[in-house]
Amino acid sequence: MKPFHHRLARYSLVLLPLAAHGAAWAQSNAYPSRPIRIVNPYGAGGLGDVSFRLIAPLMEKQLGQPLVIENKPGASGNLGAADVARAAPDGYTLLLGAVNNFATNQYLYRDMTFDPLTAFDPIALISNAPTIVVVNPAVPARSLRELAAYAKERPGKVNFGSPGIGTPPHLAAEFFANLANVSMTHVPFNGSPPVVLALLRNDVNVAFYTAGPIAGPLKAGTIQPIAVAANERLDILPNVPTTAEAGYGALQTGSWIGLAAPKGTDPAVLDKLNAAARQALADPEVRKRYAEMGMLTGNTSRAQFSSLIDAEATRWRKVIADAGIAK
Repeated sequence: MKPFHHRLARYSLVLLPLAAHGAAWAQSNAYPSRPIRIVNPYGAGGLGDVSFRLIAPLMEKQLGQPLVIENKPGASGNLGAADVARAAPDGYTLLLGAVNNFATNQYLYRDMTFDPLTAFDPIALISNAPTIVVVNPAVPARSLRELAAYAKERPGKVNFGSPGIGTPPHLAAEFFANLANVSMTHVPFNGSPPVVLALLRNDVNVAFYTAGPIAGPLKAGTIQPIAVAANERLDILPNVPTTAEAGYGALQTGSWIGLAAPKGTDPAVLDKLNAAARQALADPEVRKRYAEMGMLTGNTSRAQFSSLIDAEATRWRKVIADAGIAK
């Protein structure tokens, strides 16, 4: 028989991994034990802020802790995102990021200090506000095919407006121009209100926007929606076809919002957060409110959200490179 101290050492080698596993399980099982900080890298009242505040109370009930939303705008969302990328991967600092933060900014900004594809662990897609293609009523196009034909007959003379270089409305328009093989002129503005005003005046002929900034003119009928860049029609625009119905199925764009944690966060913690988000997003009242704002609920698994980010990054990297956009 082996000496006692040899047997004890052998048993210790077996028990140590079990103890470590048990400690990790206990830690994740106790999570969360204090408030969770949610960093929104944009200003209050934006798409992410509004959509998340609708589900936050429901998530808080499930998690048993407050979700403290901190709006930290700056550098097109890079400031707040970098804050989360540097945070401890303990589940108590999360990013409420937009498509910019996960799939486009790394290709637009040369001075970024982190790569979103490796800096975060995706948790769940929260909301998606699909792009709505709108034209001034004076533009004789009532479908994407007609818009493509109109632009093709006037190379560079059809103007589209956006709230700035590299923003989702800008990239969506460049993507359409690429797919339709047309040349349109980009007119960047400082924010959305002047874009809408220019569209109403026909100073810009077309815009690729989510419902929020153009809700008033859409309701008043002073701008003409011709397509929704999603797989399903929007409740607020039941008669407007999707881009797939219009023959441009690849044109799936929008401003989506997702929740992510710093890389290296315990998978059990990520699963708990994902389950809380999905249950909240399945609430009928939440779905109704989202639909009224021209948004679709996310409700994805962690793997599905991760796949979405990878696919979007691949798509927008090519669009940005083809259009020669950089900051």
